[in-house]
Amino acid sequence: MNITNKTRAMLPRLPFKAMKEAALGKAYELTVTIISASEIRALNKAYRNIDEPTDILSFPLSKTEGEIYICPAMTRLEAKKFERDYENFFAFLFIHGCTHLKGYEHGDTMERQEIKIRKQFNV
Repeated sequence: MNITNKTRAMLPRLPFKAMKEAALGKAYELTVTIISASEIRALNKAYRNIDEPTDILSFPLSKTEGEIYICPAMTRLEAKKFERDYENFFAFLFIHGCTHLKGYEHGDTMERQEIKIRKQFNV
């Protein structure tokens, strides 16, 4: 697992590797890039045709490899909307992104998987 922070934002101290392994397994190759609102907006526009920033984007590259992009500025805004602290919401999003990479789509099955992983990490 590789995490690259392209912003000045401080990342929360989270067990990213353990969370990734709980969701995707040890063999899964994951790249996480922390990017600005303008960068995530450009990705969102290019890949989802949505011309606005978002908090997280996940891109599966194969069954055993994927990428996650997280925007700390948007994560902070969204955390407030959901009345969660930044670190907790960042962990929630990271787990959410990993479950998408596992192949889950929004719905009850995905929610059950996320809850199982979140419980392990008190998220």
